[in-house]
Amino acid sequence: MERESMEFDVVIVGGGPSGLAAAIRLKQLAAASNSDVSVCVLEKASEIGGHILSGAVIEPRALEELFPDWKDRGAPLKTPAADDRFLLLSEKRSFRLPTPPQMHNKGNYIASLGNVCRWLAEQAEELEVEVYPGFAAAEVLYDESGAVKGVATGDMGLTADGTQGPSFERGIELHAHQTIFAEGCRGSLTKEVSERFELRVDAEPQVYGIGIKELWEIDSANFVSGQITHTAGWPMKSDTYGGSWMYHFEDNLVSIGFVVGLNYSNPFLSPFEEMQRFKTHPVIRDVLKGGRRISYGARAISAGGFQSIPKLAFPGGMLVGDTAGFLNLPKIKGSHTAMKSGITAAESVYSSLEDCRTKKKEVTDYGNNLKKTWLWEELYRVRNIKPAFHWGLFPAMLYSAVDTYLFRGKAPWTFKHRPDHTSLKLAADCKPIDYPKPDGVLTFDKLSSVFLSNTNHQEGQPVHLTLKDSTVPARVNHQLYAGLEERYCPAGVYEYVQDDDGTRLQINAQNCVHCKTCDIKDPTQNIHWVTPEGGGGPNYPNM
Repeated sequence: MERESMEFDVVIVGGGPSGLAAAIRLKQLAAASNSDVSVCVLEKASEIGGHILSGAVIEPRALEELFPDWKDRGAPLKTPAADDRFLLLSEKRSFRLPTPPQMHNKGNYIASLGNVCRWLAEQAEELEVEVYPGFAAAEVLYDESGAVKGVATGDMGLTADGTQGPSFERGIELHAHQTIFAEGCRGSLTKEVSERFELRVDAEPQVYGIGIKELWEIDSANFVSGQITHTAGWPMKSDTYGGSWMYHFEDNLVSIGFVVGLNYSNPFLSPFEEMQRFKTHPVIRDVLKGGRRISYGARAISAGGFQSIPKLAFPGGMLVGDTAGFLNLPKIKGSHTAMKSGITAAESVYSSLEDCRTKKKEVTDYGNNLKKTWLWEELYRVRNIKPAFHWGLFPAMLYSAVDTYLFRGKAPWTFKHRPDHTSLKLAADCKPIDYPKPDGVLTFDKLSSVFLSNTNHQEGQPVHLTLKDSTVPARVNHQLYAGLEERYCPAGVYEYVQDDDGTRLQINAQNCVHCKTCDIKDPTQNIHWVTPEGGGGPNYPNM
């Protein structure tokens, strides 16, 4: 069955802040010159914002460039950042430290990034951007010269073995003069084009963290509007990167989360359980006491920063946002840099569009233009802080102070990264971690947490967590790393079971919250995450 096709000037894969900013800026430029540019945004979630998960304290710098009148337009940034607190935790105590300058939040806002994206989508649609939620881009299309010519959405109605079911519908091809990949962290199509066009040859390996987030409605007596708390230290060991946030925003809501660097070495570590244990600390427990948890989610983040930025443009396409790795980790913010990359990509595409309409060219101006922006300078100045944590928490904090205050981010060296999956030690060389059982009031299990993420996938479809070699989990991961999949996954997707044939890995794909941790942390890189049917996955409200 042949696929139908649609033609656009620009197709954008992903309805997050970078993709929507690119779409809006393209339409703004077209309106200013009274020209016509057709733009389409594909989003795999069932609605815009459905898969968006972030802290989030938002720096409005890029938003102001896009919409100087964003307040009058009703952007959902209602809670100004107030008191900044940076705490070092021991198991029972907390010590307030000076807040690093990158983490000062005066002029910023606490908000739901998902709701900001929903608002951005409304602005895009008013400019006649075609926004299609529930359509997962599953395949990159190439022309006869090898350049990207667009993407195809996934087939619908396939059965578990990949054959056509009674409700089968062929995917649709979307052809474009330029395709902008804005998939977010560890995008599956971005992985493909990165390998095909060797985009990472001159870049350091990308490194990642996993963020576990909960949204709580707390007692009004414990609520301090605009209060921002970040912590380092307990419950993580000093040799493992990790930290937390707690943000008070509107309607007695508190965003609370914990990030673990995916370069951890102990296969017995569980990021989910570390998050649950973190909430038992007195300084956190006292805030949440009497409250109720109303939402849960998890997401990997691209943490490599400046030295991990790949080549950004290639014939027929380009990378923006977290799929390219523009997070400023020391600042703990990425939405402003994601939007700036989308804006810059749009401006670069627009100035080259007439040439692109005749030939699928590489918009080399994009990378050059980005280097002239505040984004490039901002990431350059903090490039050495994350890799310094290879030395452990306290040496890294000392180095960060020297780098920030003495060298002002311009030290005459740039530290390197190594891939996260290479950092694991064998289970035999590590001590198991005894995590407390959940109490159902402050701490919880994975399955009740996944329930709050509203995760759903159409039953009977092919498993989207694919194995390159089905024998590796039992033969390697279970024997050498004590079945670490059961612990690094924050959604209970992976489970080792015993049957007549011995130990095997059971994949409960229905639970998947699309965090991509398995694709990143698997020690042999045997797991390849691909898009499920469009609309599947979590559906985060106010996250």
